[in-house]
Amino acid sequence: MVSALVILTLLAGAAAVGLVVRPGPVDEWLGAEPTAAPTTAAPTPEPTPTPVLLAAEADGAAPDPAAVKAALDPLVNASALGSTVHVQVVDAVSGTVLYERNADKMTTPASTTKVLTAATVLAARGPAHRLETRVVAGERPGEVVIIGGGDPTLAVEEDDKDLFPGAARLDDLAAQVKKALGGTKPTRVTVDTSLFTGPETATGWGSGDIADGQVARIQPLMVNAGRIEPVHNEYGGDPRHSDPALAAGKLFAKMIGVPASAVARGEAPETAAVDPSASAAASATIAPGDELGKVESPPMVQIVDWMLQQSDNVVAEALGRQVALAAGEEPSFKGAATAMTDQLTELGLPAELAVLNDASGLSNRNTIAPELLVKTLALAAGTDQPALSNIFNGLPVAGWSGTLETRFATPSANETAQGIVRAKTGSLSGVNTLAGVLVTRERRPLVFAIMAKGGANAITARAALDDIAARLVACGC
Repeated sequence: MVSALVILTLLAGAAAVGLVVRPGPVDEWLGAEPTAAPTTAAPTPEPTPTPVLLAAEADGAAPDPAAVKAALDPLVNASALGSTVHVQVVDAVSGTVLYERNADKMTTPASTTKVLTAATVLAARGPAHRLETRVVAGERPGEVVIIGGGDPTLAVEEDDKDLFPGAARLDDLAAQVKKALGGTKPTRVTVDTSLFTGPETATGWGSGDIADGQVARIQPLMVNAGRIEPVHNEYGGDPRHSDPALAAGKLFAKMIGVPASAVARGEAPETAAVDPSASAAASATIAPGDELGKVESPPMVQIVDWMLQQSDNVVAEALGRQVALAAGEEPSFKGAATAMTDQLTELGLPAELAVLNDASGLSNRNTIAPELLVKTLALAAGTDQPALSNIFNGLPVAGWSGTLETRFATPSANETAQGIVRAKTGSLSGVNTLAGVLVTRERRPLVFAIMAKGGANAITARAALDDIAARLVACGC
């Protein structure tokens, strides 16, 4: 099913495409420069690096399904997980199913939906694709039009670099426009959001999701994923602009000396045709539709990394629309769902095991079976779809990064999984999920998905999920 060393090769190769390798023992195992743990990390001692991850190879002992069942059954039956648990664990080398319960039955996935978003956008757009934000001349002298290109990671200025390092910047775009205008004074800014269509919120989102900072209205122009300040809190609490595109337009207007009162929505004019016989002086005149400036996002692979690490709902929705645009579908929630489903089918995955209403998993109407998540991760770990391998660099690392930074810290039995488990988390009211990859102490890579519904307490439910993954790491099965 997969080369035994493929997961290690993929993780090491991530650095070659410019991605950030997260802090902790994984850095040292993969040959990167040692990095101190972030100051916000849980105050747990750094474990001594072990040879477990490096030693994963084809001759690693394959777990026995019966032994895995005996080890996991008591943990899967934990009351903290609630009334319904869906699980699948697969040996990534042989493809053998080691454990499953309700594996082909769909349930609410929460943010593990982002595994499918990552796979489909990497397949549809490719890891090197970049998103453009452009400014063109408007119909009247002094009018400029900023055109949203679907880049949710656009920053305002240099100080925003901590949220999305290396992101395209609005101040760079403003500098280009002022230079291109020369002696023409800018008088008006038009904000073009025509790239995306349909509703700006999805079916199944909670009425307070935007107010609580979980997400913003999905528009093709925004800064810092719609945030008012360039900060990220794991479980929301990031205040968002009520109209992200207009807010970005006003920030841009201020940079070029246009008052906020002269910012409004509209569409860019068609690029004027150039008359070959026109004089040099005439051709130098700025015509409606002429490009005045452009900035490009980092490569798609880096945006996917941010989306998975931070579990950023806005970024996920923007990427879902990229799948739709690549497929010729309307760039809306509906179009993204259709395109993502079609892309999964094209990849040879059982797309019928998912019903999608958004690309982030914030919708409580989404349903996915763990079998689909596991097959997607297994495909990414193989050699047939090399673009998908970039998923693994983005997955949070247990005890070290992203949404797993403060997990797998206690009890002591779980500490052995720090740096070993890479997984996407998912949380909604009464829903807790985890899907990813790990390496057992017997040097065998496994892919897994655990999806629980009905747990009354999110903290204890997440700990129960971690217990299962940690048991797989420690299992001598």
